[in-house]
Amino acid sequence: MEKTRYYYCIDMKCFFASVECAERGLNPFTTPLVVADPDRGDGAICLAISPYLKSLGVKNRCRLFEIPKRIPYLVAKPRMKLYIQYAADIYALYLRYISPRDIHVYSIDEAFIDATDYLRCYHTEPLVFVRFLLSLIAGEMKIPASAGVGTNLYLAKIALDITAKKSKDHVGFLDEERYRETLWHHTPLTDFWQISHGTVKRLQKHAIFDMAGIAHAREELLYRAFGVNAELLIDHAWGRESCRMEDIKNYRAKTHSLSSSQILFQDYPYKKARLVIAEMTRALCQELMRRHSITSRVSVGIGYSRDRLPPAGGAMRMTVTTQVYSAILPYVLMLFDKHCDKNTPIRRLSLSFGDLCHEGWEGYDLFTDVEAIEREKKLEHTVLDITEKYGKNTILRLSDFADGATARERNRLIGGHNGE
Repeated sequence: MEKTRYYYCIDMKCFFASVECAERGLNPFTTPLVVADPDRGDGAICLAISPYLKSLGVKNRCRLFEIPKRIPYLVAKPRMKLYIQYAADIYALYLRYISPRDIHVYSIDEAFIDATDYLRCYHTEPLVFVRFLLSLIAGEMKIPASAGVGTNLYLAKIALDITAKKSKDHVGFLDEERYRETLWHHTPLTDFWQISHGTVKRLQKHAIFDMAGIAHAREELLYRAFGVNAELLIDHAWGRESCRMEDIKNYRAKTHSLSSSQILFQDYPYKKARLVIAEMTRALCQELMRRHSITSRVSVGIGYSRDRLPPAGGAMRMTVTTQVYSAILPYVLMLFDKHCDKNTPIRRLSLSFGDLCHEGWEGYDLFTDVEAIEREKKLEHTVLDITEKYGKNTILRLSDFADGATARERNRLIGGHNGE
């Protein structure tokens, strides 16, 4: 009989805010602190709020003006390099006791761990070992954390997201039996990993309102409604998950893409937004060169201010397969001009290159000036070498100083936020 496996899903509570509290020697459970860029005004999004503010009913990812005036609070400007360093240091704590092959970093503040073999090695129990890891993080990094323990990866995630929140020690445990006993009738269904509001609406059309309803529904009905995704939905309704850590480590995507998005600093008219999408195109082309990749498919997304219009955008396949800015830009601008409403202020832009492959498969049409392409590639590789060594703002183009350009400012950011 196969031994029972135990997985952990560990999450740093209010990570960015907790880091800022740790840096100031403050207790995040008694300190009202938000992480936001005050330079963006009262409309700035709070990237994180301290657990104390959460206890007062303040919503995470709110805007500064949405925090009740009666609540005094500290504002910490985002410092992404600092958060990345804290995340790396926490990962280093795991490595003292666990091999990297048994750790999957899910996000900057969350990780999965296959603890099965280490329980026997350290002569300990699943809950004892995870509490030790949490105390290690709290003791050395001053960061509070919570954890889910499960007999498969899915149950570990659900134990973290739902069960741990009701536990005094911030640790939840689920096996398949306990999952069915305690969460089969839990609502809302959106609390469960990978169940969206759209999925809930489709289930409600068939009078299905909880996991028990999914588990006992006719399978042909679910497959008709959700296609192949019904298999995952049914397995998760029963608390089953076949994926293991080794499957995650061995996974290789069949197709690859590269994307970029940004929320503009203010409402942009059509012409300024067109300039920004061109900047984004150049930046992604440089990233293609850095990765020695090329693309044959581009897509553009447009989000309007205050959702005055539904998001717009489109995709198209190019007649060339390249990494060169001058060859890709016309397709991007063609898509942008076709799908953009020129009379509505724009606040969000996204750009994606699809079907990436190695640059050795580069191809052009009969009308391409190949010599000009080679000159441009040589120049851009030189620019890339210099900017990688000395910083992205070392070399700037005239367009980077145009009214509405965002590249110079974004070059100082990490993940769209202050990169200090």
